[in-house]
Amino acid sequence: MDGTGIVIAFWVFAAMTVGAALLVVALRNLFHAALALIVAFAGMAGLFVTLSADFLAVGQVLIYVGAISILVIFALMLTPLAGRHNGESRYALPAGGAAAGLAAVVIYAVLNVDWPLRGGEGFDETAALLGEALLDTWVLPFEVVSVLLLAAMIGAIVLVRGDGE
Repeated sequence: MDGTGIVIAFWVFAAMTVGAALLVVALRNLFHAALALIVAFAGMAGLFVTLSADFLAVGQVLIYVGAISILVIFALMLTPLAGRHNGESRYALPAGGAAAGLAAVVIYAVLNVDWPLRGGEGFDETAALLGEALLDTWVLPFEVVSVLLLAAMIGAIVLVRGDGE
């Protein structure tokens, strides 16, 4: 990362992602938590852009911000209102302690490990190579996975519809 603008954008996206992730955990309304999850996914896509990972950023937007978020929203909409209660749990305090301990270990590792830096010329364009590999070398597994996902989607629709309708 070189350039002041890229560094500022990185830290803005990092703060947005961490803040939205904390909101996902803290919010009691599941719909609001799902919206905060969408913001966290979009922040990750922004982080990928600042790190010159264009293919990962597009994949993040298409798969997570688009498909997974819509799937979560549909699941919330299809859940009866009585099942949406996200009340307090007796595990909140131990989980908070475990999260704080894990955060302390990660911060210790980041600050005290001598991370080796490797020089290089930069990144190559990967989107064209990945597209060629998916549509030339790996076309059969790619199509099999798409048929499998279609079957899973049809199965989910059949399960949601119920017997009486």
